[in-house]
Amino acid sequence: MIKKITTIFVIALITISCSKEKITYPETKKGVVVDNYFGTEVADPYRWLEDDKSDETAAWVKEQNNVTNNYLSNIPYREKIKNRLTELWNYEKYSAPYKVGEYYVFSKNDGLQEQSVVYIQKGLSDEPSVFIDPNTFSNDGTVSLANYSFSNDNKYISYSISKGGSDWREVFVMEVETKTKLDDHLEWVKFSGLSWFKDGFYYSRYDEPKEEEAMKAKNEFQKLYYHKLGTKQSEDKIIFEDKKNPQRGFGAFVTDDERFLVISGWQGSSNTNTLYYKNLQTGSKIIPIIPKFEFEYNVIDNIDGKFLTVTNDNAPNNKIILIDPTKPKSEWKEIIAESENVLRSSSLVGNKIINTYLVDANSSVKVFDSNGNNLYEVELPGVGTVSGFGGKKKDTELFYSYSSFTIPSTIYKYDVAKNESELFRKSNVKFSVDDFETKQVFYKSKDGTEVPMFITYKKGLDLDGNNPTLLYAYGGFNIAMLPRFRLTIIPILENGGVFAMACLRGGSEYGEEWHKAGMLEKKQNVFDDFISAGEYLIENKYTSSQKLALQGGSNGGLLMGAVINQRPDLAKVAFPMVGVMDMLRFHKFTIGWAWVPEYGSSDDSTQFDFLYKYSPIHNINKNISYPATMTTTADHDDRVFPAHSFKYVATLQEKYNGENPQLIRIETKAGHGAGTSTTKTIELYSDLWSFMFYNMDLDVY
Repeated sequence: MIKKITTIFVIALITISCSKEKITYPETKKGVVVDNYFGTEVADPYRWLEDDKSDETAAWVKEQNNVTNNYLSNIPYREKIKNRLTELWNYEKYSAPYKVGEYYVFSKNDGLQEQSVVYIQKGLSDEPSVFIDPNTFSNDGTVSLANYSFSNDNKYISYSISKGGSDWREVFVMEVETKTKLDDHLEWVKFSGLSWFKDGFYYSRYDEPKEEEAMKAKNEFQKLYYHKLGTKQSEDKIIFEDKKNPQRGFGAFVTDDERFLVISGWQGSSNTNTLYYKNLQTGSKIIPIIPKFEFEYNVIDNIDGKFLTVTNDNAPNNKIILIDPTKPKSEWKEIIAESENVLRSSSLVGNKIINTYLVDANSSVKVFDSNGNNLYEVELPGVGTVSGFGGKKKDTELFYSYSSFTIPSTIYKYDVAKNESELFRKSNVKFSVDDFETKQVFYKSKDGTEVPMFITYKKGLDLDGNNPTLLYAYGGFNIAMLPRFRLTIIPILENGGVFAMACLRGGSEYGEEWHKAGMLEKKQNVFDDFISAGEYLIENKYTSSQKLALQGGSNGGLLMGAVINQRPDLAKVAFPMVGVMDMLRFHKFTIGWAWVPEYGSSDDSTQFDFLYKYSPIHNINKNISYPATMTTTADHDDRVFPAHSFKYVATLQEKYNGENPQLIRIETKAGHGAGTSTTKTIELYSDLWSFMFYNMDLDVY
């Protein structure tokens, strides 16, 4: 049980000198707040920064941003980096098109548009026209298009928008042919798809929160609704809910033939779900298929009343089964067995099953018939990452995108029956692709586990241990780090730098076992993997500790905080971005409770012990020299509550008495990252790389 003591505020003015300039940090109140966790008293002096609506917090944010902006404004080449990033960004960026009835739909950004625009065209040779332009949603590009879905007769599209990067969505409906926006308007939608059935669609939402709690209150009791076109949201019917378990949510999927509604129940971030279905043609009741949270089941589509499904049920690398909901589990049929490589995604197009696998974090695509017989492998342009391969059962063609660290997104048209790809559209980015190379290495972590890492640099680079290097990783939530094109790293590469990305345990590069090896009480494996990656780069003369920068966001922000506490000597610069920094209180805000299966909870005595040992805020030490650190967050981040970063930086500034700057960059009208405008993205990376080079005593451009 947690015991709370009345807060008494003390003013602490902290002044720290920097090797470049003297930094005077803002006054930060310290309170006497102590929580008792199973006999261990834990101070939380900056608890007041959790009040995101208070004038005091707003004043603190403004003062911190002033300090950071003043520091960055003195970097002589900051504007040069920004100009180069702007030049690099200014090229046409396309998504792969996909077919909607007689139309093809795709998104495009002319170069520097704040948000990409959705276009529609009849036939691939016809002239496309603007369909949805998110740039018209706001004056500053801070309202983005989140997702959209076409009705099965292709007459309507439902789409959701995000304001300021928030996870909260508003949903609208438009008529496809006339592009007329209808009166339908839904609010308080979150973590939801939009799945059509006849003249309406299924979606998931939470109850409307109190205005002052919208950005930080726990999201609980998600409900599944059906919205009929032309009606008010207040008239929407609740299709499914769980009144006894507040931390369960539900997603809906309607099969292509509109025969079945499939409901997937989720509970936190674990790779397990429940499964229910309803026969929409007969109007049956909702019937459970998988009533317990044991494994993960993702339905691809319906084949003759049976559900083609990807599952990790006794298959950590995933397999495909055919579920007959009228028969017991023992009679379900395995269609495609688990392989040594992770099955990342699957689709049913042209009556063929198209599977994308990961082979040491690189993409491989295989095609099977509907009975699971392997037909052929898709020949890809090279080692890298593909996405797409989606469509409907009757489609005979589809499109996919390919990219790698040095090759921008390239779109291919694929004939499903002939297994033939042809180049459809190529990007024209303004840098010399052929000047750079990527190689994959495997290094040993602390316990001997081999971990893959991608390293990108300019051809002919002298490995003298003096190259500025950025090491990036994530390490959690079953998320794979894949070799995709990263426009933002080009200024580092062009200035003789190296970009390295490590595929740590906790991700999905090698299936569920790899994931489990980096969660809960095994989270230290993730930190060890990352530290070993940095040591590999130093030992093999790519860089030195004085020329190494570390970067990670969200769960990767936690990684940064933990690593620089444990190995502050590893790097010169660190970027903890939108990080989970208070491991004792993360589950008390927004959707944080959903991460308990991944991290554990301080409400459990055993889990409290291992969380407390690495929690970034609680392990900052006065007696160590931290890297130059710039923490980033945003005022509309309702995924990882900004107070994580606020409290973390306040603690750093209080305890650290060395020469390296300890700054925080707090973005406005932005969230956890998705939907961030072009201008804000360019400004962010201009500041990051300026800070990095400046603290490495390097001149650039």
